[in-house]
Amino acid sequence: MPNGRLNSAPIIALILAAACWGTATVITKHVLTDIPPLTLLVLQLTVSVVFLWAIVLAQRLRLPQHRDIVRLGGIGILNPGLAYTFGLLGLTRTTASMSSLLWAAEPILILILAWLILRERLTRSLIAFSLLALIGVVLVARIDVGSNQTSLLLGNGLILIGVACCALYTVLTRRMVTALDSLLIVVLQQTLALAWALAIWPLEWARGGTVSLTTISLATWGWAALSGVLYYALAFWCYIIGLKQLPASMAGLFLNLIPIFGVAGAYLFLGERLTAVQWIGGTLILLAVVMVLRGQREGATTVPAASPTGT
Repeated sequence: MPNGRLNSAPIIALILAAACWGTATVITKHVLTDIPPLTLLVLQLTVSVVFLWAIVLAQRLRLPQHRDIVRLGGIGILNPGLAYTFGLLGLTRTTASMSSLLWAAEPILILILAWLILRERLTRSLIAFSLLALIGVVLVARIDVGSNQTSLLLGNGLILIGVACCALYTVLTRRMVTALDSLLIVVLQQTLALAWALAIWPLEWARGGTVSLTTISLATWGWAALSGVLYYALAFWCYIIGLKQLPASMAGLFLNLIPIFGVAGAYLFLGERLTAVQWIGGTLILLAVVMVLRGQREGATTVPAASPTGT
């Protein structure tokens, strides 16, 4: 970082992204009681894509070259395409608060992939706290839920597959982003993701999981639209802004703030409660994140001044 300081703009953007994802998880869980998961995915992405393209047209942004469109847009099939397909299917079988906490596994996977693919440096303390957070995730995912244990474990497994897709998305996007506008990156990726969602939507029809759109109340439509804007448009836009300016390993750590917003929202609006084991797991996750971010900040503020040669 210039002058050994962390730029506040990408940090604020990443916090806002976490807030949008955490809050939208609660809204999505509520809407899923009336709308099947793949149908909701199509609705949310449609709202998000229309919202984003409206801003692109209003700002008269110029589209990139065809090669960049294919290269960056194609990653949208991975996330939010595949990632949120598995995420929504899993969310129908688990709770919103547990889903938010399970997504805390994403930064751990990002660290590993950033090391393997981007060759980002991992310190011993970073690895230690990452393992601590992973223990927290395991505690959250493997609780006893009585007669619904099989369904909940299946839901958790689907969500973790979605988490892996998101982690790979972060690393691949970080490697590809250049001077291209963050808004253009998001709108291209989500347009391709919408195409993916439309392609797999008939699978839900085949198993009789659809509902008549005319039977959905106006309130549900409103919540679905709001969740689409928060979950996809605003969250991804803010995340790309932060990801373009910070290493993938550091940007991913901010995703651990999602449980704070998700659990708080589930507590306030859905009346969900965590067991003692879940609280322990969640505490370990958040403790690990705080310590890692503290170490990153201290490292940035103690970076020696650059030499006259710029090295």
